Amino acid sequence: MKSAPVTRSTRSTRSTRSTRSARSARSARVAWGGPVVLAGVALVAWIAITAGFDGEGAGIAGFVAAWTVMMVAMMLPSAAPFVLLYHRGATPAATARLAAGYLAVWGVVGVAAWALHEVAMNVPVPAVLAAAGLYQLTPVKHACLRRCRAPADFLVERWRANAFVLGADHGRWCLGCCWALMAVLVVAGMMGIVWVAAIAGVVAVEKLSSRGAGLARWTGVVLIVLAVWKGV
Repeated sequence: MKSAPVTRSTRSTRSTRSTRSARSARSARVAWGGPVVLAGVALVAWIAITAGFDGEGAGIAGFVAAWTVMMVAMMLPSAAPFVLLYHRGATPAATARLAAGYLAVWGVVGVAAWALHEVAMNVPVPAVLAAAGLYQLTPVKHACLRRCRAPADFLVERWRANAFVLGADHGRWCLGCCWALMAVLVVAGMMGIVWVAAIAGVVAVEKLSSRGAGLARWTGVVLIVLAVWKGV
């Protein structure tokens, strides 16, 4: 029996199927690649800080380097929806620039954290706890938190911005949301791993949970109670 002739239409159909298959494979790689890379980077950062990479005794440069690694561990997981949403319509290189811009903000904050760390022994812990607790209850805190919790709206408004600038802009809103908790980490927690994990957990739930705003307020109340307890 003779096989059916391969017509131009048959070739076109095969070509279309092959193209669709290639696109599906690329989409699958993009869908899985982003989360895997983010999880891997965050995991390496957590391994580094649990192994004792804290920058102690290494001067400002060593401190800022260790601080930035700590911010990768603490802040990158809660920024994942923002990064991954952007990644859907951007190249891996552009996504890397976006993440770099976000983390650059926290790297710069490391300079202020170093200055605070240097005088932490002279800063009243109850005052820092009380200030952080009160800030958790303010409209400014919750305005910043709303921005962090709505990455789709943020990207729609600024989609045409340079990737690095876009990441840094989102990082500024996250800084507005979390700076008080970071002050608690430096002064009250002395950057200990238990405090790092606890604050990272609070930040993640605030940004990712549907009840994040409520948790922010309860965290404020707890910090104020701790301030009173420490001050007695």
